[in-house]
Amino acid sequence: MENELNKRIITSVILFSTFLIIIYAHRLIFGASLLIFGFAVCIEFNNIFKKLVGDLYTSSVKFNLKLIGLMLIPFTYIFLIFVIISFDIYKSEGPTFLLFIISICIFTDIGGYVVGKTVGGKKLTKISPNKTLSGSIGSFLFSIIPLIFFIELGNINLNFNIINIIFCLLISLVSQTGDLFISFLKRKAKIKDTGNILPGHGGILDRTDGIIFAVPFSNLLLNLF
Repeated sequence: MENELNKRIITSVILFSTFLIIIYAHRLIFGASLLIFGFAVCIEFNNIFKKLVGDLYTSSVKFNLKLIGLMLIPFTYIFLIFVIISFDIYKSEGPTFLLFIISICIFTDIGGYVVGKTVGGKKLTKISPNKTLSGSIGSFLFSIIPLIFFIELGNINLNFNIINIIFCLLISLVSQTGDLFISFLKRKAKIKDTGNILPGHGGILDRTDGIIFAVPFSNLLLNLF
């Protein structure tokens, strides 16, 4: 467990450092990076669906409409929703606010892992046997940490009030739900990870599954409130 945790920490530090460089770079660099990220995630999505509908790949009907539809779902979601909305938040609210949202997702993941491994207890769902109820509670609690940090940072207009706390908790909820959804697909496809590019994490989608759902949801919240 210790070796695995060290891998996760090192990989997370490298990823977060890379993201910091990208998010505060020129808009063209940020936009191009989003497209590259989206393309990589699409590849991993499609690898999952290949496992889910493997019989279609071995049949004579190579271009089955059902298969094409499944391929288009992740493609459309990643490129037309996540990428565009991320760039929209980047332009309207600023890169620091986008960093704030992603930090909520990151701390949600950290809280779930640390508290879940430390406390253990009742399993949260059969979809992902490694996730526990204590881990989910830890995710919610840890999701408030970025709010405290960014208030102290002072680069964006945030206050420690009930509305912003609820905002963090809702983002955490959607992030956890996205994580469970991808876990459900992986379980159905009988695979542990979506890839092996990130030591200790698996694929890019394994690390960002909650983020790609939470960012569009955060944009919805911003437009509503």
